[in-house]
Amino acid sequence: MNVRKFAGWWLAIVMLSAVPLSGQEPPASRWEDAMQAFERQDRKSPPAQQANVFVGSSSIRMWKLQDAFPGHDCVNRGFGGSEMADAAQYVKRIVLPLKPRVIVLYSGDNDLSKNKTPEDVLAAYQDFARQVREQSAETKLVVLALKPSPRRFSLADKYRAANRLLEAAVKTDPHAVFIDVWSPMLGEEGFPRPELYMADQLHLTPAGYRVWNQLVEPHLAPRAP
Repeated sequence: MNVRKFAGWWLAIVMLSAVPLSGQEPPASRWEDAMQAFERQDRKSPPAQQANVFVGSSSIRMWKLQDAFPGHDCVNRGFGGSEMADAAQYVKRIVLPLKPRVIVLYSGDNDLSKNKTPEDVLAAYQDFARQVREQSAETKLVVLALKPSPRRFSLADKYRAANRLLEAAVKTDPHAVFIDVWSPMLGEEGFPRPELYMADQLHLTPAGYRVWNQLVEPHLAPRAP
């Protein structure tokens, strides 16, 4: 094969390898629409500064924060289907500009369902926390344990392991708190309480959110007078 033909063949392979498979978006743009939606929302109706900012996956996105915490300024930055690494990737864009007094984080659930390891979840959390601390040493981090949903309970051992790692990491930060939502969501037989979950056996019913509300509210910053 002459040099010119070889170079053309190699260039074609490189270009093809950069094209995503059908139906898949390049990782860098997967959440761009969601990020721009947050930014448009903020321009139209600027959120409160130094509020409680909730970030994470669909369990955050579906949380009716104004109803749950009427005495607190809360901002919802949940984007469904996201993983802990996504929260870390976008924390500087959609969370830290609000200068939150408290950040409530729920993420990692989707990670484990997609064959990531508890150690992967921990590493992504550490990246998230590092970025928060680079901006503010005293912003309170409220980290929720991964929940025990019926749909994913076959992965319970992985979830427990991830929760142990997250709890240990949180304990090293004097301005962070780990909230165990796993145990209160189990029934007497040690299985998830069915009344806490929607028909999809994954997302929370109002009863499920009431469990979370009671656990989280004591850690939130009150509305400024």
